[in-house]
Amino acid sequence: MEESSRTDIRRLLKEFGVRADEAIVAHLARNPEGGPLRLRLTLEDLTDYGDRPPARPLSLVVEGEVRR
Repeated sequence: MEESSRTDIRRLLKEFGVRADEAIVAHLARNPEGGPLRLRLTLEDLTDYGDRPPARPLSLVVEGEVRR
């Protein structure tokens, strides 16, 4: 894998992390009541592969809780 690919991956993950953190913090501020916040984070490949899709599509799901 080329270094430019790794750089692009890190840039996307950093942007997602920052934006997700901001969204979660704002949501918790607007909704302070209740039990833990249950979340599902999903990574999905949106590439148009035409007639040759990968045998194993890129897909990742992470679930967890954020305590209030």
